[in-house]
Amino acid sequence: MSTTEDFKSRAIATTEPTTFPQMLKAFLPEVERALPRHLSGDRMSRIALTAFRRTPKLAQCDPRSVFAAVIQASQLGLEPDTLGRSYLIPYGTECQFVPGWKGLVDLMNRSGAGTVYTGVIYSDQKYTYLDGSKRELVIHTETEMDDPSEITHAYAIGWVKGSEIPIIELWRMAKIIKHLNRYNKVGKRHYAFENMEMYARKVPLLQVLKYMPCSAELVAAMSLSDAAEVGSQGLNIKDAADGTWMAPEVIEGQQDSVRAPLAFEVVLKKIRGAKDVEMLKVEGELIDDLPAGDQEAAREVYIECLDILGRKKS
Repeated sequence: MSTTEDFKSRAIATTEPTTFPQMLKAFLPEVERALPRHLSGDRMSRIALTAFRRTPKLAQCDPRSVFAAVIQASQLGLEPDTLGRSYLIPYGTECQFVPGWKGLVDLMNRSGAGTVYTGVIYSDQKYTYLDGSKRELVIHTETEMDDPSEITHAYAIGWVKGSEIPIIELWRMAKIIKHLNRYNKVGKRHYAFENMEMYARKVPLLQVLKYMPCSAELVAAMSLSDAAEVGSQGLNIKDAADGTWMAPEVIEGQQDSVRAPLAFEVVLKKIRGAKDVEMLKVEGELIDDLPAGDQEAAREVYIECLDILGRKKS
């Protein structure tokens, strides 16, 4: 019997643990198998349990969804609720694993294919931004502020290994709030309302990462982040326990041969959810970020949706 089948058969047994702490203890070997070699199962278990206890609403979530979120964090090697690398976010009765901006930066820098950084600019700071053939962002002054309401801009900078010109995204907070209002499907439950700086940093960072060479882990993290932005229930994170989120070969270091299924599914969901042609064209740009083998199938769905929306408009 495979690991996934074994987990499923044990999880449905009436004698098995029914709370997250019990499940974490009983299925610790699952966590250990998911972790990269530089992390230990005991450490991840302690950190996950601490994160669980710090957020009382997680106790109201399906414990299987909390455990699945921990498995996802383990597969990416991102400790939850530690220095902003990742978070366990309750959405009603479901727990969602959300990579933080520090986790995305860590995954990019860990790959060795490039480096990225993200930051914010406060209203008391002066800056110079150049775009075009020479890209440069210079922050001239320090800040005395720390209130997120005083942030005027968020930015991200990426350097592809061997490239002389950086990739820079500079977003005004008004544009970031507009982005939040457009994609947020869970209202005030969205994590941005409790940590606006984290959200503000992530938005331009995710734009920069589209132009960076991404590992399978980073693609998966970006897809999970996408799902969290819209509060997606269609991409249920309990899929991790079913073995459909990331193939076990990633754990063995065979990242190049593995695709994260959520990346493809997220793009299809966004394309099919477009309400008008303009929105569809924006979502269609995501197709170029998919693996070559998925782009043709995604374009077929895009063309089909374009035809449907075109007929509605006429």
